[in-house]
Amino acid sequence: MKRRAIGAVLFGVGVLLLALAAGLVFVVTPALAKLPYDLKAATSVAEADGATFLQINNGSIKINNGDLRSTIRVNQLRDETAKLGGDLDGKAVVWQVGQTVDRVDNKELVSAYGAKLAMDRVSGEALKWQGQWLDDTGQRDTGVQFAGQIYKFPFNTEKRDYKIFDRDMRQVRDAKFSGTENVKGIETYRFEQVITDEPLTLDATRLTPLLATFAPGATDGKVVYSNQRTVWVDPVTGSYIKVREVQKKVLTPNVGTPTTLLDADFTYNDATQTASADRAKESRNSLRLLSVYAPVGLAVLGLVLMVFGLLVARRSAVATAGEARHRADVPPAPVDAPTRHEEPVVDEERPTAEQPAVDREGGPLSDEIPPASTNWRADDEPTVPTQRPASDEREKH
Repeated sequence: MKRRAIGAVLFGVGVLLLALAAGLVFVVTPALAKLPYDLKAATSVAEADGATFLQINNGSIKINNGDLRSTIRVNQLRDETAKLGGDLDGKAVVWQVGQTVDRVDNKELVSAYGAKLAMDRVSGEALKWQGQWLDDTGQRDTGVQFAGQIYKFPFNTEKRDYKIFDRDMRQVRDAKFSGTENVKGIETYRFEQVITDEPLTLDATRLTPLLATFAPGATDGKVVYSNQRTVWVDPVTGSYIKVREVQKKVLTPNVGTPTTLLDADFTYNDATQTASADRAKESRNSLRLLSVYAPVGLAVLGLVLMVFGLLVARRSAVATAGEARHRADVPPAPVDAPTRHEEPVVDEERPTAEQPAVDREGGPLSDEIPPASTNWRADDEPTVPTQRPASDEREKH
């Protein structure tokens, strides 16, 4: 009985471990494969050597050459996220992003922009939200419609094409999967987005000063934009490990010579790539531990305990059945002594060594027939007495 109880306990623990393994796979892992609500602020730095760029300082508009550094800072707004309602509640997080482009030599600001947007916690896509805005001109554009991937790809990124939002165009364009590549110890998926000679929408307050400076005789013009954007994505977390953007902007007036406003090749510097890879590896290890190693280990242990429990219970049942058969086959042992004090029964007619024969006379109160008396028998009479004559015969005599 004790073994059977132990077997039942082992089997129950095994079932519990299997349930726990299933819970890790189907409940805990999906909960972890989301952007957290307490995401730490992150900074990414991209550098462009020997760039050509437009610089406006104190009303002076010039085309300069030099090295540029682009710094992007991402902060998660917890209070804004907590206020999300409707379909966004629990589904999205609010990010505020700021970028500055500075000259490396004298630290002067070349350009800057800021943005606030809501992002899907799983896919990383920008979601429609009434609180979003983009400011790259000094005024917030609340009518911007963020969409597609911007700062992150989905968890478990696939080998397929995605759409990436371009800030200058305020539109999405396809980013095609172009292969895999090892970056800082991570097998990344490489995606390429090519934008070629797309006209940008500029209001008169921005276009007119450019035409007046670089094409005085022009009455109209446009800025043509090209960008070859390549992103190296960790497929497990969807994080950017490396980003490269080869940007070009050209002012094309209706009269005069085109002027290059920007020609720069920005790439994440080595420190940013290393930091991005380290964060991705940490997240990868946590996800792999809870989605693969822990469930497999718990499942194996659970199965072992279940099998062992069944074996223990079976052995207990076999042992119990054997003991029952043994008890049925073996006769009960003789009783050596009476359970209570009783006078031993003596068989007077069958004397034994321990109990010699005893001469007793029968009597009216005894259970035995008394032996026949021979005192009345004559010596010459037969041994066996004759029958006594009847009363009528006596009368005849």
